[in-house]
Amino acid sequence: MIRINELKLSLDHGPDALPQLIAQTLALDPTDIFSHTIYKRSYDARKQNLLLVYIADVCLASNERQAQLLQQFEGHPHIRITPDQDYYPVAQLNAAPALRPVVVGFGPCGIFAALLLAQMGFCPIVLERGKKVRERTKDTWGLWRKNILHPESNVQFGEGGAGTFSDGKLWSQIKDPRHLGRKVMHEFVKAGAPAEILLVSKPHIGTFKLVKVVEHMREQIIALGGEVRFEQRVSDVQIEAGQIRGLTVQNLADNSSYDLRADHVVLALGHSSRDTVAMLHARGVFMEAKPFSIGFRIEHPQGLIDSARLGQHAGHPLLGAADYKLVHHADNGRSVYSFCMCPGGTVVAATSEPNRVVTNGMSQYSRNERNANAGIVVGITPADYPGGPLAGIEFQRQLESHAFVLGGSNYAAPAQLVGDFINRRPSTELGSVEPSYKPGVKLTDLSSALPSYAIQAMREALPVFGKKIRGFDMHDAVLTGVETRTSSPLKITRGENFQSLNVIGLYPAGEGASYAGGILSAGVDGIEVAEAVARSITHTKAVA
Repeated sequence: MIRINELKLSLDHGPDALPQLIAQTLALDPTDIFSHTIYKRSYDARKQNLLLVYIADVCLASNERQAQLLQQFEGHPHIRITPDQDYYPVAQLNAAPALRPVVVGFGPCGIFAALLLAQMGFCPIVLERGKKVRERTKDTWGLWRKNILHPESNVQFGEGGAGTFSDGKLWSQIKDPRHLGRKVMHEFVKAGAPAEILLVSKPHIGTFKLVKVVEHMREQIIALGGEVRFEQRVSDVQIEAGQIRGLTVQNLADNSSYDLRADHVVLALGHSSRDTVAMLHARGVFMEAKPFSIGFRIEHPQGLIDSARLGQHAGHPLLGAADYKLVHHADNGRSVYSFCMCPGGTVVAATSEPNRVVTNGMSQYSRNERNANAGIVVGITPADYPGGPLAGIEFQRQLESHAFVLGGSNYAAPAQLVGDFINRRPSTELGSVEPSYKPGVKLTDLSSALPSYAIQAMREALPVFGKKIRGFDMHDAVLTGVETRTSSPLKITRGENFQSLNVIGLYPAGEGASYAGGILSAGVDGIEVAEAVARSITHTKAVA
């Protein structure tokens, strides 16, 4: 097949416009084209006349003609042979190994690590400290509606990981020469996600649809011989002569514990398993502090963002709710940027520890809530929180505990209007923007919620963002604090074989180990780690 990029058409083009443009681009008669499929659809909003941009795969009626065309357009920047994006497993067992691999954590990385191991016949055992996704959803709503936190079942812990209560974004800027991201997307569709995610340039699923998708993926793992154990927290690791030999597991359902023998353990912890990380550090597993970001959530009317970004095309059904991406380099040397933008979504309580407040953003598939929200965050480095690999966690905890107090010590979040924040005065009443955070907000002064350098940089950035997106710095927009879990504050470093630098058989993976940043990249990392485990068990080498 032939792949053509940069096929541009008007927003309301007719059904015959794309095949006609394909034929024109290849200088063919339309009858020479046997079929075409849309690989990707995006839009170009840089001009007033917004255009749809397609990538299409074209099959000609004649294979000989196809070969001639590929030779004719050799070197063309937008025309080439369609790459092979099928997935080929690195190993295939007919019977489970004597000692099954263990996957710790059942977020996006853990799910894909377990799924790939199951598909290759390795019958993995999954240990997830939280509950099944539907039970977990009820517990999460308990915090949002009743101010009751379940420390082991919440936005961070449980089946599906933190990605379940998010916008469900499925795009990433990672290098992906093997097209593993496509494998992730196909598995999501196979499990019930909308087929549209294979087509649009910025796909997302949304929380309610993700619940069913996650359940179906768990069912597939079990059907293939895997085992998924919920409410199982890893409390210790057994390491002998630099080799992982087993885990001590606490059954949270009955508070019993047991040892699980294992020579291959995937650590797909997520970035909120702070107690597990502390245990690993105490056992000497190599890790190091790394940069991350802190800030607030900002909310605007979604209509304001739509108008600013899409102009006359705002509200068009093909475009949906508009998003944005912003960055500013402040005079004090700090970078301020938008993070995890959720069109038509809500700000959610995302703490996993008592007496702390953490914010995050979430959208449903429809993205039809009244507000747009995003993190507005400031980059920080280990120099801002010296003290070793665990110092970043302690720094996060200090900010989250202070936010809890600022919010009234009842899991409400501290909030301030953007105009008041910029002008250094406390907020006393809301304006036109109603904050979506549940269980509620307490208006206050956020100047003490973050270090002074972060506050200074954000006060400088917001008016600059207002020049890029008209109305972004509107007085009534709401800031809600604090956003502290943008990424892991540490890295559980691994080598080229995907194993810990100093513990053979231990495979740090996903966001918690700082090898992913979002659902798609976590899924891809899970696949790569599963392959590394499979190669280790079968004693096969990676193919370059």
